[in-house]
Amino acid sequence: MESKTENEVKAVTVETEVNVEAKVIVETEVKRTSTKEIIAYLAEKFPACFSIEGAVKPLKVGIFQELAEKLTDDATVSKTRLRQALRHYTSSWRYLKAVKLGAFRVDIDGEQAAEIDQEQADYAEKTLKESQEKFGNKNSKDKNFKKPYKGNKPDTKGAKPSNAVQDKTKYKAVKSNTKSKSNAQSKVIAKLKPVTSDAVIVGKTVKVQLGNSPIDAVITEVSGKDVSVQLNSGMVVKTQVKNIFTE
Repeated sequence: MESKTENEVKAVTVETEVNVEAKVIVETEVKRTSTKEIIAYLAEKFPACFSIEGAVKPLKVGIFQELAEKLTDDATVSKTRLRQALRHYTSSWRYLKAVKLGAFRVDIDGEQAAEIDQEQADYAEKTLKESQEKFGNKNSKDKNFKKPYKGNKPDTKGAKPSNAVQDKTKYKAVKSNTKSKSNAQSKVIAKLKPVTSDAVIVGKTVKVQLGNSPIDAVITEVSGKDVSVQLNSGMVVKTQVKNIFTE
């Protein structure tokens, strides 16, 4: 007959094994919570569609729905995380460079779905340029930053107007141009009609208001007032019904 002590030891051993198994499961789920890890997981699961290095293939419009259906039983990748990963993937410089006129978008099996037209290629090129300029200027400012010199003040007699004065003049000119552009964009938006709630349907082509300009997009998911749309560049963006219009 087993002693009380032996039974206690066995109970502790079984409990420890269960805890270890539970820990392994939890760690597996945690592994796929970061954007980069989910992208790596997608590249492993759908190698004909995603890649983490080398050439990139533009994704078909509506691929989020296909992926969500394929990963329905995968508890480690939620729809929110998947949407964030796709947004990160399709806004990368490597991806935007691949969105060129004549190239083909692919589905999750790597099969050609649709050819990229001029408008989509132009939008990807514009987005890439803006992103590179944004980060390029930021890096340049960081490198050129220097502490102010606390020495004698220079003699400014007969000197040219200071940079501050010149910048102020430039600012006025830029502000005037910005106001003109804003008025023109407002006229464009005024021509568009706000989409009605019953017309917000997955697969519908619409105009989505991002920043100052309306952009062509396709609705990929509807969740109450929140609507996910895929832009021509392939980027998936989450917005609201009030920001969606039709011509």
